[in-house]
Amino acid sequence: MMNEQLLQSTEEVEQVVYSYLPAEEGHQKTIFEAMNYSVKAGGKRLRPLLMREVYRLFGGTGIEIEPFMAAIEMIHTSSLIHDDLPCMDNDEYRRGKKTTWVVYGYDMAVLAGDALLIYAIETAARAFQMTDNAQRVGKCIGILAQKTGIYGMIGGQTVDVELTDKLIPKDKLDFIYRLKTGALLEAAMVIGAVMAGASDEECETVERMAAAIGLAFQIQDDILDVTSSQEVLGKPVLSDEKNNKTTYVSLEGIEKAKRDVEKLSETAVDILYSLPGSNDFLEDLIKVLVSREK
Repeated sequence: MMNEQLLQSTEEVEQVVYSYLPAEEGHQKTIFEAMNYSVKAGGKRLRPLLMREVYRLFGGTGIEIEPFMAAIEMIHTSSLIHDDLPCMDNDEYRRGKKTTWVVYGYDMAVLAGDALLIYAIETAARAFQMTDNAQRVGKCIGILAQKTGIYGMIGGQTVDVELTDKLIPKDKLDFIYRLKTGALLEAAMVIGAVMAGASDEECETVERMAAAIGLAFQIQDDILDVTSSQEVLGKPVLSDEKNNKTTYVSLEGIEKAKRDVEKLSETAVDILYSLPGSNDFLEDLIKVLVSREK
């Protein structure tokens, strides 16, 4: 049942995201094509899905959340485009498809990543026209920018890049994971809460829940990099080893990594129970995320 519901919800979310993509026309058509290719290359649509479910948890029912759902997926995609570049991880495949720089060239891939990043903010701002509560929209655009930028995802990626080929101590690895993976998940879930009118205290609780999910998700990623295959994952395995990267698994060992994923998942579900309202799908989604095979 969960799988059916997950498939249906993922498709609904995907349609929302696609509806905000630019038309592929005009002199700068190539950049639109590269942006759309990258967003449409597949993926779990996890961030917009979590955003929508938290919005519903707090009683949100409007379409005002939709521009933010599209925006967060654009930001996530922009980070993947740049991650795959030769100057970063130098990956040629993602989700079983050629990466953006391989298809469109290094130059266009850089521009497509930049374009999605700023188009995300332009998209999010469309929520102003869809709501009676402009203040919430303004607050959420601030959250989106902060969690993406130097105090969020880009800050985490900076430390990650600087420490490639070096042994990373646990505190720095936690910092990288919290910012590089956790920050966007936190943005997604907190924006869902804010747009539905949750209190500041409830938003902080949601942020804690998202942080636990983000860390569990990243550790599971490290586990899959060691235990899965390219056929299942759709991207090269052992790429961390190839890129000489310290991971949670290389620091803590696979058994402890698996136990910690379990523990973090339980923490996230416990926090969910402490919030008002209930959302069974959200609970199942958290569990599926951290036990995933790809």
